[in-house]
Order: sequence, then structure tokens, then C-alpha cells
Amino acid sequence: MDARGLACPLPLTMAKRRMAELGPGDVLLVLATDREAPIDLAAWAAEEGHAYEQREREGWTEFVLRKSALSAEA
Repeated sequence: MDARGLACPLPLTMAKRRMAELGPGDVLLVLATDREAPIDLAAWAAEEGHAYEQREREGWTEFVLRKSALSAEA
């Protein structure tokens, strides 16, 4: 999901919507330039029990979110 150029809270809002469509264990790749995205996405992933990985790229950040089998969205 490409959220580059979008400001807070759009990357998080979009990620939540996409994750709701995925099954347990599925992966969502999020690309974002917003400086708040690492904070927002990490906190939300921890709260929901999703696996979270962050990779810095040139000009943006890449987030890998694996949906928890125990998620309330499942």
C-alpha cells in the first residue's frame, strides 16, 4: 500500500482498512513518508498483536505488517 506523500493519520487509517481485509498471517507492505507513521503504525501493531518490521529507504520508510491470528479484526 503506497501512502507516500500522505500526512498523519492517513497512513495508519489506510493500513487499518487494508488489514481488516486480510486473513491471519497475511502480510501488508506499507510505504510512507510521514514522520509520524513509524510511531503510529508500531503502536497500533503492538496493540493488535501484529508483527511489525520497519525498513528505512531513501526518501521513505517501508513497513511490513503481518496480521495476527488473534486480531479482533479477523
